[in-house]
Amino acid sequence: EIVEIDNPVPQKPPGGTSPRDNPVLLDVAVTNEYATASDKLVILMVGLPARGKTFIAQKLLRYLTFFHAVNVKVFNIGEYRRRMHGDFFRAEWFDPGHEEGNKARKECADAALEDLAKWVDTGNDGRVAILDGTHSTLEKRMYTLERLEPLACKVIMIESICSDNDVVEQNIRMCTLRAADYRGRSAEASILDYRERVAVYQPTYETIDGPTTGNEETNKSWIKIIDCKRFIINNIRGYLPSRIVQFVSHIHQQSHAFYLCRHGQSEYNVLGKIGGDSGLSAEGDRFAAALADFSKKEIAIDRDGLFGPKNGVAPARLWTSTMKRTIDTSRYLQHSEVQIAYQGDDVEGRSQKWIQFRPRAWPNLDELFAGVCDGMTYAEIKEHYPEEYTRRQKNKLAYRYPRGESYLDMIHRLDPILHEMERHREPLLIIAHQGILRILYAFYMGLPREQAPYVSIPIHTVIKLTPSVYDCREERFELLETKHDDGQAEPIPLDPPSH
Repeated sequence: EIVEIDNPVPQKPPGGTSPRDNPVLLDVAVTNEYATASDKLVILMVGLPARGKTFIAQKLLRYLTFFHAVNVKVFNIGEYRRRMHGDFFRAEWFDPGHEEGNKARKECADAALEDLAKWVDTGNDGRVAILDGTHSTLEKRMYTLERLEPLACKVIMIESICSDNDVVEQNIRMCTLRAADYRGRSAEASILDYRERVAVYQPTYETIDGPTTGNEETNKSWIKIIDCKRFIINNIRGYLPSRIVQFVSHIHQQSHAFYLCRHGQSEYNVLGKIGGDSGLSAEGDRFAAALADFSKKEIAIDRDGLFGPKNGVAPARLWTSTMKRTIDTSRYLQHSEVQIAYQGDDVEGRSQKWIQFRPRAWPNLDELFAGVCDGMTYAEIKEHYPEEYTRRQKNKLAYRYPRGESYLDMIHRLDPILHEMERHREPLLIIAHQGILRILYAFYMGLPREQAPYVSIPIHTVIKLTPSVYDCREERFELLETKHDDGQAEPIPLDPPSH
């Protein structure tokens, strides 16, 4: 019940144009008629080929767009080369001494810079442009910075350095398998050529603020990533640049899989109620047992030899929410003790004790809180709160339950969870809730966040996600045929349609 009070000049709610009774969180990037060029940002990627520059650029694109609503665009100079001059050139064409190659590559860089400048100059929405290329010498970087100077925007250089030959070789193989440059060519010939391409860059390569660059870059803004474990941060200030620093310090290029599943059917699922903190039904308990068996035979097996011999034991992680139904779903998992050793870690590769599927409960993974509607069925919400029911159908992403949460709220509280997911190398099992998993799934599968509330996350099914540079591989395992509806089927929204 709303109390009538004398408040002729009420405070505007957070969220700008959102209604007073349903405000939404502010995003970082908003259109502002008084915004200046310095509110915009250009990120300049730097590094030899096969050092993960494109991997970092694509990760940043996805992170800033999804979690911070920033308008981001990547300008990949290699794509301009393929469009303007064709897919394949032998390694010697990339040699700084190759006159024709030098001229053509400069044309491509200039074309990318011109398009980037036009895009950055359009709109006052705090947009971020990423120029993805080698920028392998001081001369090339200073030329690019000079071209960007009329934009008067902030520029941050991100350099990726890799001294581990095994990692470089792995990156070379990955690049040649996916790159359009080598389409239709044998893997062996492609790998050999790409190795030679890397080699022609090395003699003239100059690291940012290195011994051959004088003091030209000492006061520039840059991040230097060395082997994904050493980070040098120079002259970086501001909220968004700081978020970028934190994010890139968590990512790595090792393949790692996430296993996402909802809790087993709960007592509230059977009753058709949303929210609550009930335990599992008998059917949900059967799923918990099936999940433990699946985890032992699938998740904890190192089929690719990433942690030791192929088909040996893989150290595995377990995360749940703090809610009873997710913790109960994990109760049959075995927590055996194994020994692990990582070369180059902070204990110098010594063997360490590891507890398989050691439980970690995160409040960040708790289900969307429905506020005054907690414990209701959708039919009851429609009956008692018809306006709220209709409003949620119209904008499910931004809608916030009275005294509850919205999907945008959950996106904000999942930001630190994403950083932790990116940091880990071991397979990770996340037992959570439909709303939470929709957001994580949408992020990794490249869906716009507006589609997240409509993603299908079936009950009693494990979804395996394996991210790569440009996409994410998905596999689904139905562990238990569900005999009853999970009680979470929502009415078809007005726009957009539900999955």
